[in-house]
Amino acid sequence: MRQSAVVFTDSFFQTADAKTAHGLVRGPSRFEIVALIDRAGAGRDAGELLDGKRRGIPTFADLDAMLRNLPQRPDCFVLGVATSGGVLPPSMRPTILAAIEAGMDVVNGLHEFLVDDPAFAAAAQRRGVRLVDVRRPRPRRELHFWTGAIRQVKAPRIAVLGTDCALGKRTTCHVLADACRRAGLNPAIVATGQTGWLQGIPHGFVLDSTPNDFVSGELEHAIVQCDRDLAPDVIFLEGQSALRNPSGPCGAELVLSGEARGVILQHAPARHCFEDQEHLGNVIPPVTEEIALLGYYRTRVLGLTLNHHDLPPERREPARTELQLATGLTAVYPLLEGADALVPAIQAFLREQRR
Repeated sequence: MRQSAVVFTDSFFQTADAKTAHGLVRGPSRFEIVALIDRAGAGRDAGELLDGKRRGIPTFADLDAMLRNLPQRPDCFVLGVATSGGVLPPSMRPTILAAIEAGMDVVNGLHEFLVDDPAFAAAAQRRGVRLVDVRRPRPRRELHFWTGAIRQVKAPRIAVLGTDCALGKRTTCHVLADACRRAGLNPAIVATGQTGWLQGIPHGFVLDSTPNDFVSGELEHAIVQCDRDLAPDVIFLEGQSALRNPSGPCGAELVLSGEARGVILQHAPARHCFEDQEHLGNVIPPVTEEIALLGYYRTRVLGLTLNHHDLPPERREPARTELQLATGLTAVYPLLEGADALVPAIQAFLREQRR
C-alpha cells in the first residue's frame, strides 16, 4: 500500500513555485495524497484550485486544521514547492518542525537539505521520523559514467524540451504517454527531476543535483534500464530548463548523451522573457530559432506543446495558428486538449527509426 501524504505549499500553490505540488495533485504519485496545506486556497479542493477539476483533496489553512479534520494523520509531509535555487522559504520552517513533532516523515525536493539543518535533524531524531532529501546525490561510487551502452537501446527516444523552465515538460510527458497508449503504443518516461521520483516514475535521476561528470552516464543508465525493464515502443525523456536559458542551460544532454533523435518542444506564447529574468530583459528566442538550433544537434522537432498560462482564451487559437504557420508543425495545448493530434507525427518518427 502507498503511504498517505499531505502536500505543503504554505501559500504558493497557485504559483509556478508549486510545480511539485501540481504534479502530485494531478498524479501519478508514489503517495496517496490526502490533503493540501495552503493558506491562500484553504477550504477548496486542490484540484479545483489547480485546474478546475475536483480530485477529492481538501485544502487546509494550516497543519492544526488538517490534523483536526482528517480522520487519520498522514504518514508523510511532502514539501510541494520548487523555488528558484531550491531554497527553503523561511516562512515554511515552523510548520515543518510542527509536522516532525506530529510524527510525520518529511519529504523534501529542495536543494536545501533538511538532514543538514540542526533543528530539523534534532527534532526528527527525538520523534523517530525520517527526513527524506530527494535531491541528495548518491555516493560517487554508485554513479555511472557514459559508456556508449545507449547504442544497444532498442526503443527510440523523444526528448520533451522547452524554450524555458517551469513550462510543464514533465506533465507533458504524461499527456504524451497517455495519447500513445490510446493509439496502441507502449510508451515509457525517463524522469530527470525530483518530482518524477515523487510521482513514482520508476526510471530516472535528479539531473540538477548530479555532479556534472556523471550526468550523461546517469541519463544513459536510466534509459538502458528502462529499455530492459519495460521494452517500450518509445521513451519520452523529461527535459529541464532550456538550451539557452542562462540561469540553467540544459537539454543538450538528452539529445547527445541520450541520443534522442526526436523532440517535442514546449513553449509558452504569453511568456516574453525567461522565468524570473524579466528585470534583466532576457528575451526567449523565437521558436523557429530553437527548432533550427536543435537541427544542429542531429535531432528533429516533431511537434509543439503550448503552455496556456497567462494567455487569454481569445488569444489561444491565434497563437497556435501563428506558430503552426511559422514552423509547419502541429501545436496542441496539452492540459486543455491532450496530445492525440501529435500521435501521427510520433508514429511516423518511430517507423523511420526502425528502418
